[in-house]
Amino acid sequence: MSINDTIKAATERGDILPSTAEQLSAWTDCAILPEWAQSSLKELVEKEQWTELNDRFYQQIVFGTGGMRGRTIGRTITRVEQGTLGPQGTPEHPGIGSNMLNDFNIIKATIGLYKYTTRYLGEKPHAYGKPKLVIAHDVRHFSRYFSELAASTFVKLGGEAFIFTGPRSTPQLSFSVRYLSATCGVVITASHNPPHDNGFKAYFEDGAQVVSPHAESIVAEVKKLSLDELIPFLDVDVSAVTTLDEDADQAYLEALEENILDEDTLKSVSPKVVFTPIHGTGGIMSVPALKNLDVEVINVPEQDELHSAFPTVKSPNPENSEALTLALAKAEETQAEIVLATDPDADRMGAAVRNANGELQLLTGNMIGSLIAEYRILTLKEGGVLPEGDCKNCALIKTFVTTPLQEAIAKKHGLKIINTLTGFKFIGEKLRDYEEVLKERLLEEEGIALDYDATELGTRIELLQEYSTYYVFGGEESYGYLGSDRVRDKDANAAVLMFVEMAAWCAKQGMKVTDFLDSLYATYGYYSEKLINIVYEGASGAQKIRNILESYRSTTPKKIGDFGVTNIKDFGRDDFTDADGKSIPKQDFYVVELDNGYSYAVRGSGTEPKIKFYVFAREDVSDVESLPAVKEQTRATLQTLSAAIEADARARAGA
Repeated sequence: MSINDTIKAATERGDILPSTAEQLSAWTDCAILPEWAQSSLKELVEKEQWTELNDRFYQQIVFGTGGMRGRTIGRTITRVEQGTLGPQGTPEHPGIGSNMLNDFNIIKATIGLYKYTTRYLGEKPHAYGKPKLVIAHDVRHFSRYFSELAASTFVKLGGEAFIFTGPRSTPQLSFSVRYLSATCGVVITASHNPPHDNGFKAYFEDGAQVVSPHAESIVAEVKKLSLDELIPFLDVDVSAVTTLDEDADQAYLEALEENILDEDTLKSVSPKVVFTPIHGTGGIMSVPALKNLDVEVINVPEQDELHSAFPTVKSPNPENSEALTLALAKAEETQAEIVLATDPDADRMGAAVRNANGELQLLTGNMIGSLIAEYRILTLKEGGVLPEGDCKNCALIKTFVTTPLQEAIAKKHGLKIINTLTGFKFIGEKLRDYEEVLKERLLEEEGIALDYDATELGTRIELLQEYSTYYVFGGEESYGYLGSDRVRDKDANAAVLMFVEMAAWCAKQGMKVTDFLDSLYATYGYYSEKLINIVYEGASGAQKIRNILESYRSTTPKKIGDFGVTNIKDFGRDDFTDADGKSIPKQDFYVVELDNGYSYAVRGSGTEPKIKFYVFAREDVSDVESLPAVKEQTRATLQTLSAAIEADARARAGA
């Protein structure tokens, strides 16, 4: 029986999905597919790996508005894919499949990006030259290879491509797009995902992830491409690719220093910090930046090695306490006050600090963002950068699923609060809007054509407050923060500096970071949050996630456990605008308000096979002394509510 007859028979039996059969047949019919790819397909079919084939072929990998992310190594690895393993356990070839992150899909995404940017430049007034692409990569399996493959493809098509000498962080890529005046950028990373994943994240000329209308246009170009069109680009040739020198690193380091508001306090207190990059890129820039500020940095030797498998942790995610185990032990050994950890591509940062009892206490992303926001606003006001009272032309930007505590902070200080959908690309989009408004108004009213990046920081801040909006701080609950618009994505390298400065200020005031946090609760009320992740992998899992999301619209909940539902905001159906009057894009995202004043949000993850529920609590606080009782009461209520939300979700998944 031929391979296609076997596929047909498996489809008729229901072993593989019709969509799998369609995608799989397109690959087996490709006569010019490389021998290793043909052999892998044959092995999977002959060994009747139907579940594996469904997961690899049930769809084309989704190239969404920011790029794509998924498995690059299958659950079942074929003999040819494994080949001769690399020194860190990297197989010889990425996994074959339309839904895998492999050579073919990297090439497809690169061609789509090239075609759109070429057309964009052709339509842009006064544009000239070839499209320029900057590529960075993290430490994951195939990251360097994919980086060189994308660069090779872009150059073969007629563009210019720039790569770094080795792994670099996502925020450095964002900065470098602007620094090099590039048309677009790419990071090869799956951020904090498991080791078997990788990704391709696309950026536009403003240094932010691509958003509408560019995103949809790039996606359209990607979808037009056939498998046959990809084959000629499989051979990597980087002879015409430019490798960036140390000047690019130095420029980013200098931009990082702009995040420091009070260097004297930082240097005078000089807190002792344990730092771990969890085998990723964080140490490449964070450690030199800290040492330049005379901060004592204690490393975690076991996690300093750049390693694709992240061998010392279950997950390289600083959101997970387990990932900080070695760093916490090092802090106990050295009696350090602060523990900081960054994820593989250094766009997220987790932290722990010593509390009043001398114990190390982990902080959530919501806590970290709120602490930094309050400190920076206070300091900027004390320094006269922000006016006292009303700061209507200054903004704090956060996602809808980030703690409402930050809204309370912004409101008290007179700042405009902007809520966005989840994804830092939406924060980056707001920064572009503010920059464009400034340049347009300055040209119209003063006849000045502003070179934004070349303008001195203080002058830029003054101009933004006069003609547009000055971005003060922003972030998202998932451990992402940004304090400067020189970068247009979350920046863990900068977050490390901002957090250490804030901690130094606390020490100078004679208090612990946890004391500062409690003072926020005493001022604004006690805010607490809980995140529920429900993982549904593969083709069947994707359907369960769709079931839950669709059911919130078709069968809206009236009650969750003992809690009555008072209102549901449906962002996929209803119209919403932000504080600038800009429309919020439609998305299957819901905010459910409950009769006890709590609320929760529902969304499918854009990067992992899971659905997420963000639960928000707020309770009044009379004084700091009452906080322990309020915290305990809130914790119990959150626990009960979360259990009810999860039970309801699992029932909806099978609907």
